[in-house]
Amino acid sequence: MPDSNEMKKTILQYVIDEYAEEDSGLTYDTPLISGGLVDSFSMVSLKRFLELKYKISIPDERATPEAFDNVTKIANLVLEFL
Repeated sequence: MPDSNEMKKTILQYVIDEYAEEDSGLTYDTPLISGGLVDSFSMVSLKRFLELKYKISIPDERATPEAFDNVTKIANLVLEFL
């Protein structure tokens, strides 16, 4: 099983690479969806990235804006399906 901290680093780097600026100051607890950085379309691509990266399937009903609102919540969700 991947280390939780490594997973959070990977997810944060993906979010920065895809949706933010390198020096945006994002942290594991920065609001992504409620903060306007990630929209519903972006959330779908993030979900797909996670499923491919960690070889899991996240049910659509679990892929909520609340579950994807920060890197810590996303990592916790991924860990449930490993």
